[in-house]
Amino acid sequence: MGYGDGLENRFRASERGFESHPLRQSVVMHLKRQNHIMEKYLKPTATIDSDNPSIKERAHNIVRGKREITDKAKSLFYWVRDEIKYNPFLAMEALENFRASRTLERGQGFCIEKAAVLAAFARAVGIPARLHFADIRNYLVSDKLLKVMNTNLFSYHGYTELYIKEKWVKATPAFDLKMCHKNRIIPVEFDGQNDAILNTHNLDGKLHIEYVKDHGYREDVPVDEILAAWEKDYGLEAQQERLNRLIESGKAKGKVQC
Repeated sequence: MGYGDGLENRFRASERGFESHPLRQSVVMHLKRQNHIMEKYLKPTATIDSDNPSIKERAHNIVRGKREITDKAKSLFYWVRDEIKYNPFLAMEALENFRASRTLERGQGFCIEKAAVLAAFARAVGIPARLHFADIRNYLVSDKLLKVMNTNLFSYHGYTELYIKEKWVKATPAFDLKMCHKNRIIPVEFDGQNDAILNTHNLDGKLHIEYVKDHGYREDVPVDEILAAWEKDYGLEAQQERLNRLIESGKAKGKVQC
């Protein structure tokens, strides 16, 4: 049962035996306002293209046989976390690169792109979803990525928020399990009910992630806003040049860096 079906049942329940109660109108109006607010978190957008056939088919296959919303949310989270490889070395200057269906097709992406896929999956199966952004510091960033970034500050790190059982729950599918095991990172686990964000320390107890600035939530990826922040923090042209040199260096050694 999706969010819309549940709300319709609540409408009906609010009306039964309550027709003449003075609070009836205010209760019904509150539910209608809530429904209006939630509707936008169920609709497709430019990057969270939950109406895309490949997104819809994959999402419904993942949750097939599951009835509880928490079980559906967990299944979607773990699929995105582990089946889409975390790769921060991707082109990021165009809206098309952030689109959920595009990320699904290529099978890899960085935090924002993977968060958009999870949001698209959720909306496709009737779970309201939105994106949240924050600046974080990664104190264990790899030397390879540090050469591209020139800083350990990750501006506009993105994760998903899912509306489950009357509350918004954070879900961060960025780091896949294989990548975590390789780098001794504690994987993010999600139970469908409690917030799941990046862990502050790694398996060795070393400081890993610090959340330093919150940018709030959005119903879609604010591409222009993010690119403006990245231009300010990194200098996109210079960053792209450093990334190109890294890729060419990898090719010269007989392997593609990723």
